[in-house]
Amino acid sequence: MAQAMISLSVDDIAAKIPDGCRLAMPADYAGVSMAIVPALLRKAPRKLSLIGIPTGGLSFDILIGAGLVSHVETSAVSLGEAGGAPCFMRAVSTGAIQILDATCPAVHAGLMAAQKGAPFTTLRGLIGTDVLRHRSDWKVIQNPFSDTPDPVVAIPALHPDIAVFHAPMADRDGNVWIGRRRELAAMAYASRATYVTVERIVDRSLLEDELTAAGVLPSLYVDGVAKAEKGAAPYGLWGEYPTDTAALQHYARMAKTEEGFKQWLSEAWQ
Repeated sequence: MAQAMISLSVDDIAAKIPDGCRLAMPADYAGVSMAIVPALLRKAPRKLSLIGIPTGGLSFDILIGAGLVSHVETSAVSLGEAGGAPCFMRAVSTGAIQILDATCPAVHAGLMAAQKGAPFTTLRGLIGTDVLRHRSDWKVIQNPFSDTPDPVVAIPALHPDIAVFHAPMADRDGNVWIGRRRELAAMAYASRATYVTVERIVDRSLLEDELTAAGVLPSLYVDGVAKAEKGAAPYGLWGEYPTDTAALQHYARMAKTEEGFKQWLSEAWQ
């Protein structure tokens, strides 16, 4: 089994994200690596294509506001209880970014096709929707196993260049504990490279421990790990700490204007 690099820093991970990267990040409840965001701002890769698995939030909004993003593929971008994502909404209204609108099932279907090595998989529920009308890369085909008209939508395999997420822990071999968050495994399986920030690195093998083994993403699918305590904050992390809703609300208020966003950015991570 391959062994991931576990001595990386967040800046090391950011250095591996080039201009034009198709960068996948999970939803706000699933282990967002907010720790990577200031490192990306320092490196400043251009024309990123962000993929929300299946949605995006604060990390997307900050990178968009900083002018690092050209495309977004996701089913939604929001700040949850704190409201809409202001930089995202400004960028959409001005045409500063291009949107590939999706649905949660479609995003997961694309990942499933990728991890199985299939060129596509199919869904039914998109037929007749405006989402399908605006996705020229999704194709309506006839079910080859039906003798009567039976259209289904072919969703192409979704292959992010790099996936980044945050988890509670990894071991010295680079195995990462993701618990019940199996969408993180699907994201890693489908991506060409996966980097993880964690709260801590433990000495015991997470794969050999019966209490943790079932929730482990093996190091075979992990290219590097960086320790970053409170690395999901202000989002919460399951079993570790809750979401700081007040911090998200403060960001939402500040980022309503470009000037406010720039002020927030100048004060953040000080």
